[in-house]
Amino acid sequence: MTPKFVLTHRRAVLLMVGVTLMWSMAGVVTRHLEQARSFEVTFWRSFFTALSLLVLLPLMHGRGTLAAVRRGGMPLLVSGLLWAGMFTFFMLALTLTSVANVLVISALTPLFTALGARLFIGHTIERRTWVAIVVAGLGMLYMYGSQFGQGIHLLGALAALAVPVGGAANWTLNQHAHRHGQHVDLIPAVLIGGVVSAAFTLPVAWPLQASGHDVALLALLGVVQLAVPCTLAIVCARVLKAPEMALLGLLEVIFGILLAWLGADEVPGHNVWAGGTLVIAALVLNEWMAWRGRA
Repeated sequence: MTPKFVLTHRRAVLLMVGVTLMWSMAGVVTRHLEQARSFEVTFWRSFFTALSLLVLLPLMHGRGTLAAVRRGGMPLLVSGLLWAGMFTFFMLALTLTSVANVLVISALTPLFTALGARLFIGHTIERRTWVAIVVAGLGMLYMYGSQFGQGIHLLGALAALAVPVGGAANWTLNQHAHRHGQHVDLIPAVLIGGVVSAAFTLPVAWPLQASGHDVALLALLGVVQLAVPCTLAIVCARVLKAPEMALLGLLEVIFGILLAWLGADEVPGHNVWAGGTLVIAALVLNEWMAWRGRA
């Protein structure tokens, strides 16, 4: 009889490292597109994400898939809309500015979450998190202080900023719903996000110009870079604590920058190295101290 697979802490850590490696593919793959641009990039990735989740969801929930979606109610719908915004703005940002810029900004989600929780549901922000917010803010100022004359990069930065804002709003919504006895299932929310993102971006992306090569790459992103790792991350979250998930999630920034460097010759500038190091260091120290405190 085949022994049942048990997700131990060590296996969950290794699996989460693999998840971050899959997440980090978006930048380098986008750089190898031939004809797909702007909103069409988002459309195809969101389309294939939704398609693959329509297969994964029944495998996880069985016949209770539709029931799980119905039970989510309004919080699930709002969460799905937030995911749609994050999908759309992340890929749009990648077409406007460097991979490193987008990934460093996206990594700010834990700090935006702390602020959102303080403002909307009354959570206390610890001193270490305030320090991390200030240090990360200084890092961001250094990164973009030299780019005020470069409109396209600033537009990309603003698009990327919508990702941590959306992530923070999503977490705050989940916490609020949980307090009122409602549980938001993340995978159906991601499915809704994929469907809404694809439906929203199709009209502005029309007529579609992606080559077969582009569609294949964007299908790879939809399945391997988004749907599968999001599903696996939820499985890991059943074993790993929140600070551990946040710390391991930062590997996406490192992997993503390295992949774009090695696979697309996109070398980060000095301001990105210096400012990005400040941001990541602030995040790592904040999450490490939180993990140590709970341990």
